[in-house]
Amino acid sequence: MPRRITTLFAGAAFALLGLLGVASPAAAVTPAQKLSVLTSWTQTSASSYNAWNAARTNRAPWAEYQFDWSTDYCSTSPDNPLGFNFELSCYRHDFGYRNFKAVGQFPANKSRVDSAFYEDLKRVCATYNSVVRPACVSLAWIYYQAVNVFGKVVVSQAELDRVAKMKSDAERAAGLVH
Repeated sequence: MPRRITTLFAGAAFALLGLLGVASPAAAVTPAQKLSVLTSWTQTSASSYNAWNAARTNRAPWAEYQFDWSTDYCSTSPDNPLGFNFELSCYRHDFGYRNFKAVGQFPANKSRVDSAFYEDLKRVCATYNSVVRPACVSLAWIYYQAVNVFGKVVVSQAELDRVAKMKSDAERAAGLVH
């Protein structure tokens, strides 16, 4: 892309952020701006997830926001149950919980953060072979229900065993394992 077009695009993007009331990373951050960015990064859409993940991998421009990036991933439940990679979905869920609590807005946002978690998990499941995908989606539902009810991922061994059998039976029926 020619430099002039790139410069014009960047200028337009920052102007749009200003019109939307979202601070650019270099500006002084107000509580309302922090809440606005936090809210935009915890929506159910893939674009919200992608924006959060881009910020996660390049935190320096967002330092003034003082977000809490700490995580225990999927708490005491497996981060990669049965080989399904739920780690980043759990990370974004932790990000939402920790930061909404820090700004005193957790109760009003818990349901959406939990729903975003479920959508993130389903997007992970969509990347797997259609034979094992139902097992992944079943685990995604279990993980979502755990955070919805308990506020953290608490999955029993019995639930993991049930889904492991479901996955194994599907693989065997499809001739993927002997």
